[in-house]
Amino acid sequence: MNTRKIVRITEVRPRGARRLALTFDDGASGVADVSRLLVGPVFEEILRSDDAFARVTLDGYGSIVWPNGADLDPTVLYELATTETAAS
Repeated sequence: MNTRKIVRITEVRPRGARRLALTFDDGASGVADVSRLLVGPVFEEILRSDDAFARVTLDGYGSIVWPNGADLDPTVLYELATTETAAS
């Protein structure tokens, strides 16, 4: 039985070095280094270009997306943001 709750992102702000400041619908927030998640052809420009990375926005479903359609799982981002922030 899967008891994981659905996580929604309510705010995203790009930080340098492929990091995102994130706020979630449960009030948690943190900064996640997403560089290791940017794998594959859809992420090439985002990984290469600071301007492309900075174009990250929220979609209508509580996730983040870039103009080329690339997105990342909000549950993975929640784990990264809350774990990395607690460790720093």
